[in-house]
Amino acid sequence: MPMHDWTRVPAGIYHAFHHRWIAAISDVLNTGLLPSDYYALAEQQAAGFGPDVLTLQSTPRLAEDPGTGGGTATATVQPSPKTRFMAETDAEFYRRKKSSIVVRHVSGDDIVAMIEIVSPGNKAARSAFQAFVNKACELLEHRIHLLIVDPFPPGRRDPEGVHAAIWQEVEDEPFRLPDDKRLTLVTYECDLTTRAYIEPVAIGDPLPSMALFLAPHTSVQVPLESTYQAAFSVMPFRWRQVLEPA
Repeated sequence: MPMHDWTRVPAGIYHAFHHRWIAAISDVLNTGLLPSDYYALAEQQAAGFGPDVLTLQSTPRLAEDPGTGGGTATATVQPSPKTRFMAETDAEFYRRKKSSIVVRHVSGDDIVAMIEIVSPGNKAARSAFQAFVNKACELLEHRIHLLIVDPFPPGRRDPEGVHAAIWQEVEDEPFRLPDDKRLTLVTYECDLTTRAYIEPVAIGDPLPSMALFLAPHTSVQVPLESTYQAAFSVMPFRWRQVLEPA
């Protein structure tokens, strides 16, 4: 199924789809994709960011003891993801050198990763978009791995996409989306350095699976395409017709 042009429908229609998509991703994570000592929660609040899916762990992290993962054995130490673009900070993320408050989930379990599917509201105003970028940077500072999916083309606030805006804050380096692929999928791996794996896509493209890191060099593959299909298949026919014109 191709990525649709979500600018064709009102924000409220996209919001309904968005809600179903994040539920589908959360369900997949919790039904065998994550090791048994991890779990995902949808639509929680952390550090004011409002991530769509939180991945949490209540036992020592895989980075400390790779042998204590759960029973599914789907989180594996593996080579770096093969994406079209990759970027890495030159040294330890500079903001980590400042004093900061460690953000934890109210349950007391450690947040290890987050997934954010961008909504029109994230780009609706300059203040909203800057808040989005700032909170993404805060998560990376705290070494919380992050996967961002942006189904919307760049606008005046993000002329080269959300990753370019975030990376400008992290490393002060420009990034340009290719002319033929203007939607952004990006996953961030937080270690002593921060690594970004960027896979641009276009309207009409199927969605690749993207890595979600649980610890440095340890990740699961999030099936964006199958979860997208599951969410889209139950959209009202009236709006599927708008998004899939004959």
